[in-house]
Order: sequence, then C-alpha cells, then structure tokens
Amino acid sequence: MTVKDEVRTGPQAQEQANEAERAPRAQARQAPRQPAARGGKGAAAGIGLLLALVATVVWSGSFVATRGMADSVPPVQAVFWRWIIAAVAVAPFAARQAWRQRALLRRHLGYVSLATLFGVTLYNTLVHQAGLTTSASNMGMIMAASPVIMAVYSRLGGERLGARRTFGLLLAAFGVLLLVGDGSIGLDLGAGDLWMFGAALSFATYSALLKRKPAEIGQLAFLLATFVLGALMLAPAYAVSLAVQGGFEVTPGSAGQLLYVGVFSSAVAFFAWNKAVSVIGAARAGVVYYLQPVCVAGLGFLLLGEHTGPAQLLCMALILGGVGLGARR
Repeated sequence: MTVKDEVRTGPQAQEQANEAERAPRAQARQAPRQPAARGGKGAAAGIGLLLALVATVVWSGSFVATRGMADSVPPVQAVFWRWIIAAVAVAPFAARQAWRQRALLRRHLGYVSLATLFGVTLYNTLVHQAGLTTSASNMGMIMAASPVIMAVYSRLGGERLGARRTFGLLLAAFGVLLLVGDGSIGLDLGAGDLWMFGAALSFATYSALLKRKPAEIGQLAFLLATFVLGALMLAPAYAVSLAVQGGFEVTPGSAGQLLYVGVFSSAVAFFAWNKAVSVIGAARAGVVYYLQPVCVAGLGFLLLGEHTGPAQLLCMALILGGVGLGARR
C-alpha cells in the first residue's frame, strides 16, 4: 500500500468506525419512542370507549324518559321539540363551524339528509311511538339487537362474519324473540315491540352510514345540520299532530324530560357516539352499546318501578352473550 492509499483510506476507515460507534446510541434514543406510540394509541382507544359508554348510558336514560312522558306528550310533538332543544343546545358550539362549511354541507346534502332521516327523524319517532305500549326495559333489550342488523349490512358489504360471529348474532336474535314472545318462540308481537324493531333497523342504518361520512365535514357541523334538518322533516307531521291531538301541557316533569332528551340524549349522546365511531370504529363502539339493556332495566326498576323477572333476565343474558360473542373478531 502506498502513502497515497493510506491517506485516501485512512479517513474512510475512521468515518466507518465513527458510524459504528454512533449506531447503538441512535438506537438507544429511538427505543423509548415505541412504547410511547403504543401508549398514545391506547389512550385514544380508551377515550373512544369512554365516549361510547357515555352515549350508551345517556341513551339508556332516554328510554326511561320517553316511557315516562308517553301519557302526557304526543310522540311526534315530543320528537319535534327534542330536536329544537338539541339544535339550540349545540348551536353555540357548532354554528361557526357549520357556517364555514356551509358549501361543503350543501355539496353532501344528499348524504346528510339520508343520515338525518334514519338517525334523527325515523329512529327517535319510532322510539317515542314504542314508548306508548311497551316497557322501557323491553325497548332497551330490543334495541340491543341492532348489531345483528349491522352485521347483515357488513356482510352485504363484503365482510366475512365467520362462524363464531354468526352464531353469536343468531343467539342474540333468539333472545330477542323469546323476550317479545313472553318466553315462547312466536310472532305474537305487541305494537310497541314492532315499533322498536323499526327503531333498531333505523339506528343500525344510521350507524352504517356514519362509516361513509365525509371526513372533511366537522363533527359539530354535522350534528347541527342533522338536528335542524330533522326538525324540518318533522314539521309537517308536527302540524298534523297539533291539529288532530292538540298541544300538551308543559309541566315541570314533561319540561325536565324534554330537556333531558334534547340536551343530553341528543346533543351530548350523539356527539359522543359519532366521535367514538370515528376514533375506534363502529364495531368496537357497538360492543359498549350492548350494555344498554342492563342500564335500561336498572333505570326502569329504580325510576319507573318496572319489574324485571327471571324470563327477562334470561333473555338479557342471551342477547348480551350473543352480541358480545358476535362482536369478537
């Protein structure tokens, strides 16, 4: 090797040695970042599950409030004022975003209107109509069957359910049939039960539509738009109800129940549910939603004195076990 070769290769060898020395230190600096990233994802998932739980518990109280006002407020009028109150409650937080995104909302008006029809107008009207002739606990347990409908939508969309999920969903459906058949497999359904099946179908359709919400539409703008559109869709039916049934007397009880379903069950719960679906997805949020029958039965017993017998407890176990098994991947 000549002196020129030594001069040329010497710095290269030194640089390689420096790189070899720096590599372990660089890896050591990078190593702690991985758990932090996992921790961030875990925190986001925890927040999503908490939001789904908030929505589920609040909606459980909504069934009790709906049943409580069934004899004093006509269903269509109750739902109409529910969305007026909800729009007023959310407007201070959402109006600015909705105004900025008005062109975007007009561009996606077809989607927003469809989501409003199933999630705001039909779903809640059917729930209030069901409250006239069935118990709050029955309402909550029938609504727990909505994941079966969601699974059907998923299957039609090309998702493979698998044997375990299919068995779990069929088990839940069996529990619902036992519940509405008073312990026997029959189709002697009460009017309230039929209304609740319609409500479950509407809610499942709304949840499926949430997966297709344009990401550029803000959550608050979307909420305010659906609340206002929902009230507008109900306005003709509200006018007919006033002409045929007359208005209702506003009492402290009915006012409190309307405020609850308007502010909490609409503004708060819908925001929490929509945000939870955007963070953790409809499937994982739906797992928390399965707790609703338990919450409704407990609140119905405490606030309305509704009795939950052994047959209802068995049906509850079948529904919760089935949908819980069906939700597992």
